[in-house]
Amino acid sequence: MQKGIAAVALALLAAPLATAVLAEGNLASNGTSLAINIDGEKLTLDTNRFELETGKYYKLDITVTNPDDTALVMPELFRNVWINQIVVNDLEVKVQTPYSLEWDADGTFTVTFVPIRPGEYDFWVPGYEDRGLKGTFIVK
Repeated sequence: MQKGIAAVALALLAAPLATAVLAEGNLASNGTSLAINIDGEKLTLDTNRFELETGKYYKLDITVTNPDDTALVMPELFRNVWINQIVVNDLEVKVQTPYSLEWDADGTFTVTFVPIRPGEYDFWVPGYEDRGLKGTFIVK
């Protein structure tokens, strides 16, 4: 009987220490903006390293100029984030795990997402990795 009373007393003392962890506010309203700009003619990439945090909301604008069927491949990143949406010309796509994005004309994809798993995730333009069209997302 005394063990039962001691257990109840201990539980009552510990209860104030146990608090729920909840996200406050709208994550999407305070998202961090990121950008990748690729020049398909000059074969240049303006940014090749991003440091992200799990649980933060990001808005990634990926713009390609002078494309010639340019694709940006990032399968590991896409598998390790929660994707809110992908937007092209004010049209939204709700999808969870794309493999890559491709441009046949100048334009921008906007991908909004939340990283859910730490790691290093590469991205690249197939066939042009050795020319510098590759990079890494580092998620902590």
